[in-house]
Amino acid sequence: MPERTSKVPIRTGRASIVRLESLPEVIFKLNKHRFLASLTILLALAVAATAQNSNEKEVSAAARTARSATKSLDEIMSIREKSIPADLLKKAKAVAVFPNVLKGAFIIGGQGGKGVISQRIGGAWGPPAIFKLGGGSIGFQIGGSSTDIVLLFMTDDSLKNLLEDKFEIGAEATAAAGPIGRTARATTDAQLQAAILSYSRSKGLFAGIALTGAVISPDNHANQALYSLTAKDLLSGTNRTATAIIPPATKPFQQALDNYSK
Repeated sequence: MPERTSKVPIRTGRASIVRLESLPEVIFKLNKHRFLASLTILLALAVAATAQNSNEKEVSAAARTARSATKSLDEIMSIREKSIPADLLKKAKAVAVFPNVLKGAFIIGGQGGKGVISQRIGGAWGPPAIFKLGGGSIGFQIGGSSTDIVLLFMTDDSLKNLLEDKFEIGAEATAAAGPIGRTARATTDAQLQAAILSYSRSKGLFAGIALTGAVISPDNHANQALYSLTAKDLLSGTNRTATAIIPPATKPFQQALDNYSK
């Protein structure tokens, strides 16, 4: 049987010469196009798989941070005589817990730590957002390899600072060592006027600390992975869906705050 061919015009000057293209050449071109299309699809799938894997890692890391923060808060509040006064938690606009912050985190260039911050929205605690803490110095250094840091944001202005890309405690909001005990009756004038009350726990010892120069910034890679929203979206309270649907990774922290601020 004679080999099938196709006619392909070739232009040379004014005249056109018709060259017969063999069937193998036609098949080769078709296969080439199919190969390129398949390669494009495979690359797209690989990119999607990589993005999904990265997203799962962010969610997993955020869950560990939230679990550690919840555990720290539970342990701090377990001894009421040496815990954060419940009436201060009720008055707080937002609460931050940064668990296991490295001791060297408050030296310039230190790695710092990560934690969660939840804002009170409409009488209830909103979705916990992931934040980073670094820089600064601790006025009362207890010691130990790692420290749990708890911050109570007591004013609207201090809360607004959380909506920025980053802010420095002491420069943009005054901070004071928070009182401990069942009630806040022994609160000093400095504590009453402070925008932020700060606490530290290391090796089981819990106390108020003067935390200055520490820089707080959102970890929006984690927040996007958890909520598909930024920390600003979460803490502003404008997205009611996020408030109503809190993922299992951060739900326990919100429930703990609800329990201790009743």
